[in-house]
Amino acid sequence: MTQTSVQHPADNTPAAAAPVARKVPTERIHHGDTFVDNYEWLRAKESVEVVEHLKAENAYQETVTAHQEPLRESIFQEIKGRTQETDLSVPNRKDGWWYYTRSVEGKEYGIQCRVKAQNTGDPVADWTPPAVEAGVELSGEEVLLDCNVEAEGKPFFAVGGTAVTVDGNLYAYAVDNAGDERFTLRFKDLRTGEMLPDVIENIFYGVSFSPDGTRLFYSVVDDAWRPYQVKSHVLGTPVTEDEVLYQEDDVAMWLGFDLSSDRRHLVLSIGCSEYSETRLLRFDDYDAGLSTVISRDERVLYEAEPFLLTGPDGQKTEKILVTHNRNAINSMVSLVDAAELAKPLAEQEWTTVVAHSDQVRVNGAGVTATHVIVSVRKDTIERVQVLALAGLGTPSQGDPVEPAFDEELYTAGVAGSDYEAPVIRMGYTSYFTPSRVYDFVLPTAASPAGELLLRKESPVLGGYSPSDYVATREWATAADGTRIPLSVLRHASVAQDSSAAGLVYGYGSYELSMDPGFGIPRLSLLDRGIVFVIAHIRGGGELGRHWYEDGKKLRKKNTFTDFVAATDWLAGSGWVSPTRIAAMGGSAGGLLMGAVANLAPEKYAAIVAAVPFVDALTTILDPELPLSALEWEEWGNPITDPEVYAYMKSYTPYENVHSVAYPKIAAVTSFNDTRVLYVEPAKWVQALRSVSTGTEPIVMKIEMDGGHGGASGRYVQWRERAWDYAFVADSVGAVELLPGAGLK
Repeated sequence: MTQTSVQHPADNTPAAAAPVARKVPTERIHHGDTFVDNYEWLRAKESVEVVEHLKAENAYQETVTAHQEPLRESIFQEIKGRTQETDLSVPNRKDGWWYYTRSVEGKEYGIQCRVKAQNTGDPVADWTPPAVEAGVELSGEEVLLDCNVEAEGKPFFAVGGTAVTVDGNLYAYAVDNAGDERFTLRFKDLRTGEMLPDVIENIFYGVSFSPDGTRLFYSVVDDAWRPYQVKSHVLGTPVTEDEVLYQEDDVAMWLGFDLSSDRRHLVLSIGCSEYSETRLLRFDDYDAGLSTVISRDERVLYEAEPFLLTGPDGQKTEKILVTHNRNAINSMVSLVDAAELAKPLAEQEWTTVVAHSDQVRVNGAGVTATHVIVSVRKDTIERVQVLALAGLGTPSQGDPVEPAFDEELYTAGVAGSDYEAPVIRMGYTSYFTPSRVYDFVLPTAASPAGELLLRKESPVLGGYSPSDYVATREWATAADGTRIPLSVLRHASVAQDSSAAGLVYGYGSYELSMDPGFGIPRLSLLDRGIVFVIAHIRGGGELGRHWYEDGKKLRKKNTFTDFVAATDWLAGSGWVSPTRIAAMGGSAGGLLMGAVANLAPEKYAAIVAAVPFVDALTTILDPELPLSALEWEEWGNPITDPEVYAYMKSYTPYENVHSVAYPKIAAVTSFNDTRVLYVEPAKWVQALRSVSTGTEPIVMKIEMDGGHGGASGRYVQWRERAWDYAFVADSVGAVELLPGAGLK
């Protein structure tokens, strides 16, 4: 490995030497096309030379950005100063207990606790959470898991799932100490505090007990990091005897599971983003095995929730609530009698519960003992609606009831529901409203609109006032005339005189929406006069299923050109100087960053690409790599389809670097990330440096202990965010706080 020096712009002294990896040409040949990859050897994670190279990249990055350290420290202190460090979640009732998490000042991780619930016969009172104070132990409080104790001496710590038996006696929790998203599951007897001898290694996210508490269900990933097995462990038996309930052999299908709301079934969800299959296991007839709701061969994308519906005669019938895209691109909700499933799909009778609409995307539906809860998206905004079970699917079905909020741009979603509860727990946030927890009392004859009860608004310290900031909805116009929604955030004192700095953020993949949400770290950028634009580009889900499909596969480039159009809107908005705009995105949004760096490098002063998927074609061409086969539904399959191969090759960032003056670029990654391997940004920064005609530094920051989400402790995560934001603020010349802004 050799070094090349960059010059400080202010003088002619060599500043720091960028690591130059040696070139080892490797040919990749597909569909008659040969691509010569000089840096593929950096994939050898166990190689001492590779590790030393990565350390050299970090050393270079530290040297180049050393002058940003005071700014990083300021931003970190602002995040810390606005955060109530000793805090707790709103208790959540499950069976006979209230469960909640405490955070304590100076401690990196939460402490999971519970207290006994009361049953007085007044349902709303019984489901009113106890008043828990920060730093004050409740009478009868039990600590289930002190994550700080568990994390002690470990390089990384994350919990991948917890479960408690219905009787409240046994607790299961899964822990990752490497950042590689493989968890070790342990069991605790909450009556005695003793650990059970059962230990299960290498499981994936999510664990559930059977209703009788004798079994625990968990999933396992294959070598490509795809969850492909659901297993059943009988407590007290050897793990080697655990039963494989189901194994999914199609490498393009993802497997998950949960209990049905009424806990009568285990529900297995198998699918990709284009079609799916649900299989059910009845706990009261366990040995009968799994039954299929709709076969994947029908190519329907759906979710199914089995439940008992009481008819006008008082008799309960086995029904299945199906949220599906059958003749409904934005999805709809139907009711089907379980007996109908024995017939061919075309002959089954389905009843409409929520009709299809081109304006409303139906995201999902669930049930309680009294209501259907539907999650929908309309005008980019996520909303919740409830429908009474009485009369469901008949002419007497009631109108949906929607909890009302008074902001234009917000996010409201179901944060939890219990089958027997008279309330549903909801989360609410907007760009400048800190996250709130509500309980929505479900409508009754006496109270047909229901009632929203605010349980908590997360406190923000340091003199925070929402009135200091402004959020507006604006629209950019893409080259093909499509209007792209933007969320534009700024400090109220920024003048519209074309002098401010700007940051454009985007994602635009997997039908994920960048919904309004409060973030303390972002205030540090707004307080420095940076106008923050969230570009809701195609490939996301903000405007329904069409919006997603117009930004995937052979229409993927719309995602990138939409982002450039958002940048052009900002440059011409009158708020900012066109020379002071930065861009930021992570994961698939990191691919976006690499693509716009190639498309329009002159439009950005700096680009931050977090865990960037910049060598997508190499990755997806290798089905042995983690999650690659699951990506075919998003990008197409370049292994079998020459058109997909050629299209991807025309935009993947690593293969399209060229001789232009690239802006400042920071690639931020983690050594143990299993979703976007560190090798992608490592190769990309080498390729960029080798061709850039500019003088701006291109750096890679690699966290040697983190996973896809970075490091695990909250203070460490705040420092990582401070690093990203200081890089942006320094690059666009916005390091000073606006008059009167900042911590009070």
